[in-house]
Amino acid sequence: MRGIQKHLGEFEQHGIRVVAISVDSPEISRKLCGQAGFTYTFLSDPKAEAIRRYDLLHASASPEDSDIARPAEFLIDASGVVRWVNLTDDFRVRARPERMLQVIDAQHL
Repeated sequence: MRGIQKHLGEFEQHGIRVVAISVDSPEISRKLCGQAGFTYTFLSDPKAEAIRRYDLLHASASPEDSDIARPAEFLIDASGVVRWVNLTDDFRVRARPERMLQVIDAQHL
């Protein structure tokens, strides 16, 4: 997520709007974004409705035994079609922003 922030200008130059979704409340998301210096959009999905739609719910996976979103990155085009997906079970493993930018260039997103 920090890598995305570092490359945010490049995503924006490609016309890509970066959005993150988590089960955290808006208040917690705002606090975490402020602490980390994230300036892109974070959406709150405390009932995990969108997270379930994309089959990303990792039930009882937080240290507090609550539900969290499985780590994933999606590139979705302007018509809502999912063009690329990166899924992982390890929250520490994320797609590199450079890789995402390569996919954007290759698919002309």
